[in-house]
Amino acid sequence: MVVRPDVLFNHCYGNYAIAAINVFTLEQVLGVFRAASVSRSPVIIQTTPVAREYASPTVLTAMIGAAAQCYPEVVFALHLDHGNESHITEALQYGKYSSVMIDASHDPIEQNIVRTRKMVSMAHERGVFVEAELGVLSGVEDQVAVAESESTYTRPKDAAYFVEQTGCDSLAIAVGTSHGAYKFSGDQGIRFDILRDIQQRLPGFPLVLHGGSSVNPDELARINQAGGRMRQGARGVSDEEILQATAYGICKVNVATDLRVLWTRVHREFFAMHPEQFDPIVPGRMYVAELEKLCIEKFEKLGAAGKAEAFRA
Repeated sequence: MVVRPDVLFNHCYGNYAIAAINVFTLEQVLGVFRAASVSRSPVIIQTTPVAREYASPTVLTAMIGAAAQCYPEVVFALHLDHGNESHITEALQYGKYSSVMIDASHDPIEQNIVRTRKMVSMAHERGVFVEAELGVLSGVEDQVAVAESESTYTRPKDAAYFVEQTGCDSLAIAVGTSHGAYKFSGDQGIRFDILRDIQQRLPGFPLVLHGGSSVNPDELARINQAGGRMRQGARGVSDEEILQATAYGICKVNVATDLRVLWTRVHREFFAMHPEQFDPIVPGRMYVAELEKLCIEKFEKLGAAGKAEAFRA
């Protein structure tokens, strides 16, 4: 059951958040759909331009469509994450997406507005929802790396002006999270003072939190015990922070790194313990099962478990 994100956000605003999960592979698609089915949670399935390049848009969306047929009870939106003009134009022509994101956040605000407004106009003509971004997150997202010194928080007064000028449907903001496996250190966390100010200037408007993975330190330790070299000491976004953020208008929480960390742990442990094995199906099944558990926990912690019933009704 494919819906637009605004249908989900109108229901969750201020009460719970929707997990937006990036998928690249068949195993990830299966794990997310299985978890959403079991927990009866709405979910946003996200594909990045890199994922579309890796699997091809045809194969990737076909896998998602096939999973939707296998699990017709799952309520989901299909979203293009971190797209530019060419990515969005291609996705709109392909016709499978209910939502797209234009990421012009690295540009000066006026140029960001011009680029975003153009994509909003194009997408709205086709009935497609548009997420935009204001502020720059540090970290690594696919092939883009941003140093912490180059990141910028979203200025609340700019957020209200930006939404008014562009007509975007949701806004990803920079309030202290970051992309990738190496996020917070020390006492750093979400800047709730900024988030609160943005919500007051944009009451009822859906806000998006990128870099929402928790990066479980136990997973990193297990990877290293199996031969990995993941850096220790950094932490992701805590469950308490995310729950608090939902009260201030965060409707969508992006999750990607946790899936990659889990993939690494499952496969490193499997081949370390079974060096004679070479069948990809065996660790693949293990990964699907482990990912199902991870996603179910995410849905429960975001408060989304059981909420799909409202949309099916």
